[in-house]
Amino acid sequence: MEKQHTEKKPLASTPPLGWNSWNMFGPKVSADAVCEMADIIIRTSLKECGYEYVVIDDCWSVKDHRDGNGDLIPDPERFSGGIKPVADYVHSKGLKFGIYSDAAEMTCAGYPGSYGFEEQDAALWASWGVDFLKYDYCHAPSDQATAIERYTRMGSALQNCGRDILFSICEWGGRSPHLWARQAGGQMWRATGDVVDSWTNTLSGTWWGLGIDAAIDRAANLHEYAGPGGWNDMDMLIIGLNGKGHVPGTGASYLEYQTQMSMWSILCSPLMIGCDIRSMSTETAGLLMNREVLAINQDPLGQQAARIKKTGDLEIWRKRLEDGGLALALLNRGSTGAEISFKAGEIGLLDGSHGVIRDLWKQEDVADFQPSFSYEVRPHNTALLRISVG
Repeated sequence: MEKQHTEKKPLASTPPLGWNSWNMFGPKVSADAVCEMADIIIRTSLKECGYEYVVIDDCWSVKDHRDGNGDLIPDPERFSGGIKPVADYVHSKGLKFGIYSDAAEMTCAGYPGSYGFEEQDAALWASWGVDFLKYDYCHAPSDQATAIERYTRMGSALQNCGRDILFSICEWGGRSPHLWARQAGGQMWRATGDVVDSWTNTLSGTWWGLGIDAAIDRAANLHEYAGPGGWNDMDMLIIGLNGKGHVPGTGASYLEYQTQMSMWSILCSPLMIGCDIRSMSTETAGLLMNREVLAINQDPLGQQAARIKKTGDLEIWRKRLEDGGLALALLNRGSTGAEISFKAGEIGLLDGSHGVIRDLWKQEDVADFQPSFSYEVRPHNTALLRISVG
């Protein structure tokens, strides 16, 4: 009998989904917290919704030095048993485990980085069972050529470490990683600076302290660079922080959080939860686990939405789907409710097209398709529609 071979699923064939420690815990991340998050991902059905990565961000190691062999040392208090038992626990739940480093001598928080130790660190992480590396760019030279060189070095080290490790390039978008990150070995790359728990910017005019509103614009011209195996990363979700996380910000509203989930989904961004899911509210769970919304993010065609219409504060973003349908985000960035209208031709359909318009947040069909359509959208909110064309 001929032996059957099953093809291995490529890394990041759809945008990665998971949880990251930074937005909630910052430097207080611990083995106990990470293992508890893995438990909750299973208990709340987040795993069934596709969330599979559990990622430790910065501050997991000893701050001042490596050991005598040059290896990174897990913090002896917060990770008293080391990292491998944590990875093993995450794997025992059917989940994947991620870790963090930086393309310089120091991480953003001043812990040892991996510059000059790429092969050694990649081998160490592989021995621990790491499945995902978030690789930051603090304390590194600002030019593009150096960024490409440093990320390529780590990309090569990961490819040669003997284990599949997803490479998340966290360069913040300033050196146009969409043009080179795939070639450097990356499966996702930041298109934005750090997004904080706010609708508006907290540090105006910089790549730091971005509110949800400003972050959206960073993806406006990047749709042609995303697709299976490589994604524009809009930064972690601040949904559910409610002003209580490690990141700055006074907290966004429910409608603003809904806009983040709508836009990050239609933009094919990786979705990394940042809140404390042990105590998330019913509203937060509803935003994170709406399977119809997640299906837009995870659509196998992998086409990132493009902005096709902008009238003042009102915008329409369009994403083509594998089944021939469309997803539309009707975004109202203004401070009052407004009707957003479109015609068939504006979204790439013929006037005589037949189909159904479905509101994915309401989870109900709202109209048969018609040559022109208007929909009321609340302030700072986004209506996420799916148009099935028959």
